[in-house]
Amino acid sequence: MKLKSDIRILNKRAKFEYIILDEYTAGIQLYGTEIKSIREGKASLVDSYCQFVNGELFVREMHIAEYRFGSYANHEAKRSRKLLLTRRELRKLDRATRETGKTIIPLELFINEKGLAKLTIALCQGKHSYDKRESLRKADDKRQIAQATGLAQFS
Repeated sequence: MKLKSDIRILNKRAKFEYIILDEYTAGIQLYGTEIKSIREGKASLVDSYCQFVNGELFVREMHIAEYRFGSYANHEAKRSRKLLLTRRELRKLDRATRETGKTIIPLELFINEKGLAKLTIALCQGKHSYDKRESLRKADDKRQIAQATGLAQFS
């Protein structure tokens, strides 16, 4: 029996602020109360980033709200959490982040069909202000076309 989860927590600012170069799916080391909060949808990727510490990749500033039924053993909301990737992927990302202007940003937190929490991370490069204006212009053009054709939904 496969579990289907609708939990998808997105970092909406990431695609606006950064040029995405490469994407990876990583597992996360979590406490029991953290996975319960994620299953309730009480997490946020705003202002979160990934950083290497002693050859291991950690996600920083990712907010997972304290579990409402948690006791004294409840977790810290913004603690660093270890990401689980293959050794080859870790080496590739470590080499890439040593270059100037490149960083690793979480894009999406989701629960897979086995019930495990996964994080989609991306190797990114910061956009310049003119790139951001171009992104806004494209979104505005799509919105105007959708209104002109009478479509209620657009992507």
